[in-house]
Amino acid sequence: MNSFIAWIGGKKLLRKAIIERFPESFDRYIEVFGGAGWVLFGKKIGKELEVFNDADSNLINLYRCIKYHREELQKELNWLFVSREQFFDSKSQLETRGLTDIQRAARYFHVIKVSFGAGRKNFATNRKDLINSIEYLAEVQERLKSVVIENKDFENLIKVYDRPSALFYLDPPYHTTEKYYDESFSYNDHIRLKNTLDSIKGKFILSYNDDDFICELYKDYHIERVSRNNNLNNKAGADNFNELIISNF
Repeated sequence: MNSFIAWIGGKKLLRKAIIERFPESFDRYIEVFGGAGWVLFGKKIGKELEVFNDADSNLINLYRCIKYHREELQKELNWLFVSREQFFDSKSQLETRGLTDIQRAARYFHVIKVSFGAGRKNFATNRKDLINSIEYLAEVQERLKSVVIENKDFENLIKVYDRPSALFYLDPPYHTTEKYYDESFSYNDHIRLKNTLDSIKGKFILSYNDDDFICELYKDYHIERVSRNNNLNNKAGADNFNELIISNF
């Protein structure tokens, strides 16, 4: 199935290649930097424990409201529509105190859906159909019913769920593109992530941009280059660019 939202750096176009590289057996699957969850929604449902995590508290609140309060969230969303004024109203209301979790989730969903490129900064002038997106949340709720939803720092999450039979999929903010994300991710975080992965017991698949710094950082691991369309509108203006799929198996 598809994700219910678009996301900066989302893996809609790369998820098949990532899933094809999954090991044959694992008893827990952990998405460390969840975002739109394209890989989670694209993988087959098995008997393994599934964990979805992201550092963005608004995003995780949205996932939890879909899982536990989907009908109430849909009712709140029915009051929202596509307009520039309401887009900026939703953005400003997210910065205020006093909203319920459901109200906050509805406004965050609305901001994602009607923003340019799902970037949550500027209103998109292209046509949007919110009705179908709202109805689709029933299917998303069904998919999430057995998924553990976390809002942890990546290092803490990995240590909590690590075991020899675990599979981690990691899609961190790409090096030099960190500005596109609401949650900060520094140079030291890239180093900290690598150091954390050096010591895990389980297996990991890591997606990154094809960058000299990243290639050098992970030179001792298995690195593959794959090509996909560019949705970050980088300075070079290229239609395609290489990404790295890095693994420890």
